[in-house]
Amino acid sequence: MAAAPRLLASSSPPLRGLAVSALVPLMLAGGGCRASLPTDHASSASTPAAGPTMAVPAAPPPPGAVAMESELHWPVPPPPKPDPRDPRLWVALAARLAPASQAAGPVPPPLRLRSARGGLILTDAAGHRVQGADLLVHWRWQPLAQPRIWRRPALGPFASFESAEQAADQWRQLGVAAVIAHPGDWEVWAPASALPPLGLQPRLQERRLPGRWVPELRPADGARPLQEPIRIEAPGGLRWQNGVYGGPFRLQPDAYGSWSLLEEAPLERYLEGVVPHEIGAGSPAAALAAQAVLARTWALRNQHRYGVDGYHLCADTQCQVYSDPRQAGAAVRQAIASTRHQVLSYAGRPIHAVYHATNGGVAAGFEEGWSGEPLPYLQSFVDGPAALQASLPLPLQQEGLALLLRQGGAAYGASHPVFRWQRQLTAAQISAALRGVAPRLGEPRSVRVLERGPSGRVLALEIVGSGDSTVLRLDAIRRTLRTLPSTLFEVRPVAAGQWRVVGGGFGHGAGLSQAGAIDLARRGWGLRRILQHYYPGTALVPLTGLQSEAPPVIPERHP
Repeated sequence: MAAAPRLLASSSPPLRGLAVSALVPLMLAGGGCRASLPTDHASSASTPAAGPTMAVPAAPPPPGAVAMESELHWPVPPPPKPDPRDPRLWVALAARLAPASQAAGPVPPPLRLRSARGGLILTDAAGHRVQGADLLVHWRWQPLAQPRIWRRPALGPFASFESAEQAADQWRQLGVAAVIAHPGDWEVWAPASALPPLGLQPRLQERRLPGRWVPELRPADGARPLQEPIRIEAPGGLRWQNGVYGGPFRLQPDAYGSWSLLEEAPLERYLEGVVPHEIGAGSPAAALAAQAVLARTWALRNQHRYGVDGYHLCADTQCQVYSDPRQAGAAVRQAIASTRHQVLSYAGRPIHAVYHATNGGVAAGFEEGWSGEPLPYLQSFVDGPAALQASLPLPLQQEGLALLLRQGGAAYGASHPVFRWQRQLTAAQISAALRGVAPRLGEPRSVRVLERGPSGRVLALEIVGSGDSTVLRLDAIRRTLRTLPSTLFEVRPVAAGQWRVVGGGFGHGAGLSQAGAIDLARRGWGLRRILQHYYPGTALVPLTGLQSEAPPVIPERHP
């Protein structure tokens, strides 16, 4: 049990400019739609648009409720833009704490904050301070005087942030202030009056909120409400999950009316918690340095990823896995220090620094992994010596793909355990995976590749059932059929309701192959050569050097 906190008099001014007006209602949205726009009380998949595009007024709210027409979500201030001279990221160690959906259920468990050494200092927006080594933040349900109703047109769910961002950009090109959210899956929300992008059919989401959970402390002399946001300082570190984090920290609302525990992490310390978990601390120095550059670049390029929730990045696989920075050994720290504040840029901007475990011997172009235009520095190529490249000209046709999967052992990174793989798919597995995507599919009868990209990866996979058919595209293939490590595969029937999938690689295949980088580093390649191999035409620059400039020429690739 946590010791009773010691309440201190307000010895510092309130956190001015950070406070959100007290306990305003949850999820905000309007509602705008196409003529036949269906109403949905949960996330729903985007479907092709049909018929003329028009905006129609949303239905009025039920009696006693208030419709929010001017906002899309709970009002959360955006996180500050990182300063290139001293960049810091707001990273969510825990998200969706005390969700409002639990109103009818049990009280959410208290949030326990424990110091690793010494004490914690908690300060709320009113300037009230609490000090203790072990603090419990309790939750109290606060009903609203009137239930709130929010309606908004939404696209999604999407298999990835990258695909959601492409859809959001289509809306933004029409002048619509679209936002990307992650209530469970990636979605794109727009104001009520927004006309849908061509070829996309949003659904009208409706949310109702009778109240929300609010934080409070419960010392011996009575409950003490806490005004948001709440700042936590931990000079000796905060114990969280199985690690210790340096902070400082924030407890603040998100776009859904629940709460997030954030760490305000200096960028270089953040990398100490990322690099060893992404590539492995025992990797060669050049591979570690490349991973440090890419993790730094990726973080800055994606700092808007959770802007709707008031922070920059998460700590799980939706971002980069971030764990206890103390676990970084000497080699990882050296890799980070040797590349301090350096990022990979193209045309003066941080690149899409995507990376993955192994590409199976052939790299994917950006457009083979996500919907969107090709990127000049993310191209498909055979990832191996000149002789292998000459034997496998791109685009890979069926014979070339079969040859790669059989004889690709000369490729860089071929020693990775998932460089080659086999999986069995059954009708029962496919039915279960597609239950929410194609509810009328029936019993799967056929699995067929409709389209491949230049690297041979599957871009469109058709599944025909006894009642209907569906086509999975791009990142939705692995998102739906989660047993498949990549989309670089061949599929063949082996019996009624059974298919064998033979493939290579683990991950989307675009950008740096971590297995390939490790192999190349062991062959004597340096940092810059590895980065140019996987991201041709980019420049390694300091953060302060990011500026607009003419796009560099894309060089020819040499092994």
